[in-house]
Amino acid sequence: MNRLTKAEEEIMQVLWKLEKAYVRDIIKELPLPHPAYNTVSTIVRILERKGVIGHKSMGKSHQYFQLIEKETYRKKQFGGFIKNYFGNSYKSLASFFAKEEDLSLKELEEIQRLIEKQIEERKNKN
Repeated sequence: MNRLTKAEEEIMQVLWKLEKAYVRDIIKELPLPHPAYNTVSTIVRILERKGVIGHKSMGKSHQYFQLIEKETYRKKQFGGFIKNYFGNSYKSLASFFAKEEDLSLKELEEIQRLIEKQIEERKNKN
């Protein structure tokens, strides 16, 4: 699956939150100023063509729902991000954030605790 545009991702965030929604429901959840109904409707139809969402006909209206889980999309996109920008190296990513994002000592220690927890869990699996 190709990366979604910013507008498509914004609508997907709403559908992941609401699970099922009509175009008018999606619009209500988007930040102000709300986009036009036709704009959102067009993006929803594009998402449907891409196979990311489906719909159920309710009279003349359509109720839309996700066909791809948020976690699945996140993993795929993050994997591509790591590959494209960090040579498929999580070590390079961690180094980048530690150096370039000027993380506080507290944030670095929290990351260290999370990593140590994962190491311990993996050791216990074996």
